[in-house]
Amino acid sequence: MTDFSAFEGMKFIYPFLIIFMIIEFLVARENYEIKDVLAGFGIALGSSVIASFTKVIAVVVVFQWFFDLLEPFRMRYLGYSSIGFAWWAWALAIIADDFNYYWHHRISHTIRVLWAAHVPHHSSKHFNLAVSIRNGWFVTFYKPIFWVWMACIGFEPVMIGTALIISSVYQYFLHTKLFSSIGILGFVFNNPRAHEVHHSSNVEYLDKNHGGILLVWDRLFGTYQDLLSGVEPKYGIRKDPETYNPIKLNTHEFQAIYKDVKNSKNISHALMYIFGPPGWSPGNGSMTVSQMQRNNPVSLEYSSEKVFEKKAG
Repeated sequence: MTDFSAFEGMKFIYPFLIIFMIIEFLVARENYEIKDVLAGFGIALGSSVIASFTKVIAVVVVFQWFFDLLEPFRMRYLGYSSIGFAWWAWALAIIADDFNYYWHHRISHTIRVLWAAHVPHHSSKHFNLAVSIRNGWFVTFYKPIFWVWMACIGFEPVMIGTALIISSVYQYFLHTKLFSSIGILGFVFNNPRAHEVHHSSNVEYLDKNHGGILLVWDRLFGTYQDLLSGVEPKYGIRKDPETYNPIKLNTHEFQAIYKDVKNSKNISHALMYIFGPPGWSPGNGSMTVSQMQRNNPVSLEYSSEKVFEKKAG
């Protein structure tokens, strides 16, 4: 059985993250709205309570079960029982974790029922460190599925859990306007400038820059987008529930799905409302992101290499 004491020790970093948030609030007060921040903390409280159970189950039970179950297979066909804890194993674990995160995140934007779970993170009309803690209450119920393969091939469960925490801490600092660029490193590593795009509801920016630590995956799989000249980011979601209630922020899209399914004329339409892309409708009464972007002249005119130039003054 894996020793999880190191994994437990990682939790002590979180008070330091709150301190950074307070500093940002004091330095850039204009980027904060008190009601929005309180809504964020309400969402964070609920997600923390749920995650305290689901993450333990995922790491201690699910990952460990698959790790132990396939150990004989690894010994027989791969010649090892565990990848171990060498420095290169940690490097591989972090890269694998980031690959998982990219696909988990991208799919959470393209399957409506998963978007319903993820949407609370995008519900703020602001961009600050308080947004980083707005994690949907239902995401942790399906997120571990994308990481199971790592336990199957021999990554220690505690290593998987630690890689998840490292990624979360890194991503925390993506949600700030105090600095936007990290120079040439921004070509490879995710940064606030790129993440501003991801949190914007402009048609040109929808479903872009899904990476966690690395932007390599977005560049490789065609979802990278830089800030565009003349297209200032508008944060939030296109169908804003107009509420600061954490419960409503976590359930409004599920309620919309239920309403659409209830009014569906056949089972195929009902299934598309659940598992199809957000915005799908049988008669194109509403449009998906890809449909909107195909019909948007700015999306067609600008390439991902164009840069947003802030207005003087």
